[in-house]
Amino acid sequence: MRQIVLRDMVIGGDAPFVLIAGPCVIEDGVKTEKIARYLKGLAGELDIPFIFKASYDKANRSSISSFRGPGLKEGLDILRGIREGLGVPVLSDVHRFEEIEDASKVLDIMQVPAFLCRQTDFLIAVARAAGIVNVKKGQFLAPWDVSNIVDKITSAGNNNILITERGVSFGYNNLIADMRSLPIVRKIGYPVIFDATHSVQLPGDAGGSSGGDREMAVYLARAAVATGIDGLFLEVHPDPECALCDGPNSLYLDSLPDLLGTLKKIDGIVKAGER
Repeated sequence: MRQIVLRDMVIGGDAPFVLIAGPCVIEDGVKTEKIARYLKGLAGELDIPFIFKASYDKANRSSISSFRGPGLKEGLDILRGIREGLGVPVLSDVHRFEEIEDASKVLDIMQVPAFLCRQTDFLIAVARAAGIVNVKKGQFLAPWDVSNIVDKITSAGNNNILITERGVSFGYNNLIADMRSLPIVRKIGYPVIFDATHSVQLPGDAGGSSGGDREMAVYLARAAVATGIDGLFLEVHPDPECALCDGPNSLYLDSLPDLLGTLKKIDGIVKAGER
């Protein structure tokens, strides 16, 4: 298992799981900074390595009228402020070739969205620019197909790869999280992240937007950590009912202390057995 070093944290192997969390999309700078500050404080109290995540542009929304975020320039400025002001690593997703160069100057981790995970030229371009690449495994892929994604990225000379499982399509407007996928992908040799909140998303279920079942994300997170994953991805919001993106599958900020405390205990038991 390759271990990836990011600042003072180690991702992979028998290292404790890292938390990748934040709102689905940057709604405004003040709110986003406030969420990041809360998450940093909570992760610090629990001694959980933390990476802040928020999207500056959600280019794959269900409807043309859906809120997409502030865009590349303003969004990266907000993320830069969080990175430098709070001292936390930041992650966001890139959707277009034109974004890659600017994004690489700000982001500690560049994320390839699930719908782009098979786009060879895009993967290679991101791999050449990024320090660390996180690829969301497509809802249409089997876990063993991930080896092809890894081969494309390493062909560009980048071995700092994270793979995020976010569920697989299960009929119309539904996903299922197959826990077998996590150890299967992990055997490829790179750290595996589980996206508990997108795994309970109901894509396009609400017509012009996606639905979700946030209550189930807690159970999936517990199960995933028990498999020995290297990181957990959570979309969170102070008031998910009013969130401008992915509210139905986002967790309430005030639910995190109990959840993360439980997950840390599970992770400690599992990782102790691997040493």
